[in-house]
Amino acid sequence: MKLFLDTSTPETILKLNDKEYRYTFANDLAEKLLQFIHDKLTENSKDWQDLTEITFMSGPGSFTGLRIGAAIVNTLASELNIPLYDHHGKKHQIIIPEYGRPANISKPKK
Repeated sequence: MKLFLDTSTPETILKLNDKEYRYTFANDLAEKLLQFIHDKLTENSKDWQDLTEITFMSGPGSFTGLRIGAAIVNTLASELNIPLYDHHGKKHQIIIPEYGRPANISKPKK
């Protein structure tokens, strides 16, 4: 089963083969994304070991969303020993998010 994940916008897009799921996580993406993926696999009578490849929308987009999504797809691909692709179709060992601009880091107050 092929998994596609896009966490670059407030609405997360998950595709499992041809089935598409959308969900807005707000501020709990890091806490709930893995469970969301697992729930959708279960709905399709599948489990983690049924995944054959992962494609990730690596950016540009939300800094936090891309970081969380990249951490999850990198970990899954590594642990399941399956291929990992960016949205351009390029194969990677690990995905490095493409933020589209430098990070907006605030100056320390002290």
